[in-house]
Amino acid sequence: IHLVDTIKLRILQLYEERSITINKLANLSALPPSSLKAILYGRSKNPKILTIKIICDGLGITLTDFFNTDYFNALDQEIE
Repeated sequence: IHLVDTIKLRILQLYEERSITINKLANLSALPPSSLKAILYGRSKNPKILTIKIICDGLGITLTDFFNTDYFNALDQEIE
């Protein structure tokens, strides 16, 4: 599994845990829904850390909270 897929899975997990929609998350994060959907539907091949930080701010979590999960700890090394 690759980083972009892991980011997508983590965002899905977070908004499902909170029982909110993609549009609600976009609203909380002050992001256009299209930006969030681009990540979730695989159109964004390289989500920016700033976008992830904005999503975290909307959810009231830190970047550490976002990345400190089994999802990211299990990632394969991108460069070998």
